[in-house]
Amino acid sequence: MKRLILAALAFAVATPAIAAPAATPAGTWRNARDSVRIRVAPCGAGLCGTVVAADQRARDDAAAGGTDRLIGTQLFRDFRRGSGGVWQGTVFVPDLGQEFDGTLSLQDANTLVGTGCVLPGLCKSQTWTRVAAK
Repeated sequence: MKRLILAALAFAVATPAIAAPAATPAGTWRNARDSVRIRVAPCGAGLCGTVVAADQRARDDAAAGGTDRLIGTQLFRDFRRGSGGVWQGTVFVPDLGQEFDGTLSLQDANTLVGTGCVLPGLCKSQTWTRVAAK
């Protein structure tokens, strides 16, 4: 019996653990009004979120802020995984034509929250919903 237990322990130690894949925000997402859709994908050493669709109002708002071509614009730039599964990078707000420090965090498999902060404590968040693949 001792040999059986020792053999089982030796096998368990020698067998590599199978880790679950780390959750990433990669995929296509829409904002609450579905006026903007972004595709989050690897770029450089991190992740970026690029506008792939936008309604006329969103394009007009972006143009008023100095962003003439909203589709193709990176809203999330150079996001890298930080502690606690939160991704940190830069958020571009086309309506304002400015970049802010930001975070991305997955609330669940289909909900992504992006937050941009002008100063610590002075932040705004937006919830994005995953677009199902066709």
